[in-house]
Amino acid sequence: MHAPNPLRRALLLSGLGGTLLPAQALPPAQLRFPRDLGSHPDFRTEWWYVTGHATAGGREFGFQVTFFRSRIDSTQAMTSGFAAKHLVFAHAAITDVQGKKLWHDQRTARMSGQASTDLASASEADTAIALRDWSLVRQNGRYLATVRAADFSLQLQFSETQAMVLQGDQGLSRKGPDAAQASYYYSLPQLQVQGALTLQGQRHTVTGSAWLDHEWSQALLDTRAVGWDWIGMNLSDGSALTAYRLRTATGDTLWDGGSFRHPRSRLFVFQQGEVIFKPQRFWTSPATGTRYPVKWLVRTPADFYTVEAVVDAQELDSRASTGAIYWEGLSRLYDSNGQHVGQGYLEMTGYGQALRL
Repeated sequence: MHAPNPLRRALLLSGLGGTLLPAQALPPAQLRFPRDLGSHPDFRTEWWYVTGHATAGGREFGFQVTFFRSRIDSTQAMTSGFAAKHLVFAHAAITDVQGKKLWHDQRTARMSGQASTDLASASEADTAIALRDWSLVRQNGRYLATVRAADFSLQLQFSETQAMVLQGDQGLSRKGPDAAQASYYYSLPQLQVQGALTLQGQRHTVTGSAWLDHEWSQALLDTRAVGWDWIGMNLSDGSALTAYRLRTATGDTLWDGGSFRHPRSRLFVFQQGEVIFKPQRFWTSPATGTRYPVKWLVRTPADFYTVEAVVDAQELDSRASTGAIYWEGLSRLYDSNGQHVGQGYLEMTGYGQALRL
């Protein structure tokens, strides 16, 4: 969930390596910037997640760039520059709407904190995370994403147009029935996008809008949860919508939440029990046989929305890095009157098999 936000994908990484200590409830905290835009190496899991919608000469694209950091508790006392104190993972994808195709790639590297031996880095002062030649960096108030993959590349710039959204209780976001299941979490919706996407050697100069999430936590996924459903949507009127739920093995909702902000009003934070996801249409992956809901009715206090995938085939196989197969892709948002009111990303995990930490 932009866990993605609820817990998001990084929760997949929480149990990598070492002996896990019992998670403690996170205290309320006043987030401080730009420091909290950077890495928090004392926390077990962390991710920076950018998704967006872009156009070029009548063509339409979705894109996703995500960096995860996972702390390995058992190696923290080691002094060797080759000790893997953290693992850094990166996922990137482009959805070609016209071609109805998803292009994706992934990277993994260890991080010891000694630049001379590391293939990855994550600054604690501001957003500046890199994994070899992939990076997400904040410079002069703008974010720059660079990805060079085998079949595609992207070089995008993101500029803020609105104030930050502090999710949950001023940035402390509850993710389960146990108070320890929480994260520090903020979002930057309605980012203005410009730059270039390259597919199979063809360069497209694009403009569009994007959404950035940054989340860090000590928590583990509740043992009853098998996965989550999450949306982050930029509305055409400038509003921003987040909604999510954690699912049990029977498909029931274990925990839910989200937020809504109109550009001319305060943030409205949804309370537990106020968000309902109801599947409307399914798609089965020919690659894995996994069946995903690709059209949803999502009830929130803001409105009853319909969320539908722009392209059904947006499943990502990350078994070479985080170990999971999940669905994440560009989707359109419709209000209760059936009007197209925005677009963003839908993420669904735990449909092929339950997430295991």
